[in-house]
Amino acid sequence: MNDDRIAELLAPAGDEDALTAALRYGADAVYLGGKSFGMRARAANFGPDALVGAVKTAHSHGAKIYLTCNTLPRGRDLDELPTFIDFAAAAGIDALIVADLGVLALSKRLQPGLACHISTQFGVVNHLAAAELYNLGAERVILARELTLGEIAEIRAKTPPQLSLEAFVHGAVCLSVSGRCVISNYLTGRDANNGECAQPCRWKYALMESERPGQYFPAYEEDSYSYLLNANDLCMIGHLDKLAAAGVDTFKIEGRAKSAYYVAVVTGAYRKAIDHLAQNGGKAPLPDWLLEEVEKISHRPYSTGFYLPDSLPDQDRVRGGYNRFWQLVATVDGYAGGYIHCTERNRFSKGEELEALAPDGPPITLVVDEMLNEDGERIETARHPMMKVKIRSAQVLPAGAMLRRREPGQDSAQK
Repeated sequence: MNDDRIAELLAPAGDEDALTAALRYGADAVYLGGKSFGMRARAANFGPDALVGAVKTAHSHGAKIYLTCNTLPRGRDLDELPTFIDFAAAAGIDALIVADLGVLALSKRLQPGLACHISTQFGVVNHLAAAELYNLGAERVILARELTLGEIAEIRAKTPPQLSLEAFVHGAVCLSVSGRCVISNYLTGRDANNGECAQPCRWKYALMESERPGQYFPAYEEDSYSYLLNANDLCMIGHLDKLAAAGVDTFKIEGRAKSAYYVAVVTGAYRKAIDHLAQNGGKAPLPDWLLEEVEKISHRPYSTGFYLPDSLPDQDRVRGGYNRFWQLVATVDGYAGGYIHCTERNRFSKGEELEALAPDGPPITLVVDEMLNEDGERIETARHPMMKVKIRSAQVLPAGAMLRRREPGQDSAQK
């Protein structure tokens, strides 16, 4: 990289609320999808006008927009590709994320000035592939998630320094090799490599013998079913210095199908972690409160993937759900007249202890001792989603701050 940052922080956005959250909470760049050719077909994504607006908004914040074109298109899809690429370039995106050599070649032919990043779907696992992709016009490769830090360091040492390396640091992990999977196609007819994955890896399974239909045998010794393919989530917030030392230029957060709250919390945590390392020579341990931030979203059990020696992603075979220790109750619209003005997201009441998260600094605790509705009337409970609420507080919170509540019986961080 050409500046003093530890690495670029790249956040996901599945809709405009998530884009706003990513920018507010410190993303250097945001990746998002259009209405076609993206691997998250069931996210809201961005139509033509919304894409143009997203680029303008990001650039006004000094951030970049990377657009996904990372499906594996079939012949029937190719007629629409030139129009998609030309419009993306005209919209002012900073790079196109591609997973197919033909798409890379087409983009370079149609829009030679448009940067292309090679998607993790391509499965770059060695320096020969990375260097050849650079020779074909790629400015960046998003490395396969199956690599160790040592393998990343070798790729960095044996590829042109102008080639940028990007790696995932947080989020859901697919059990297949770099996301290339056909289980969804077999079981549901939904093409995982064209953004329609039904996530059968998150289903629970049992065995059935052909002569005994309807009689299910346990595939796991402690239960009648097993989540055989259910990989744990990735979390590398405590090891960013190692990734940077290996030569990773961009830290990528997974989650284009996730909520704006998820994007805000995870982006904010990694932003603060990167800045903390930069301010302390890249080696200082992170404060506990910052490590706990990634526990305050819905997530599967965490692992460090394949990155570290003797490390494996591991699986939760017993259950397929999420850990949910905290709940978002309101988003802050602003502060005026001694009151926090907010929009309710989940029911909360007078007397409750909430935690406020803002883009800057650690979270703070506040107790709801007086609440008003939109008409200025005192209320005991905010009970209607999206209702406007005022909370009396001496603490000034900016627009975009989040108010959340620890679920009963849960510690602040449960690892």
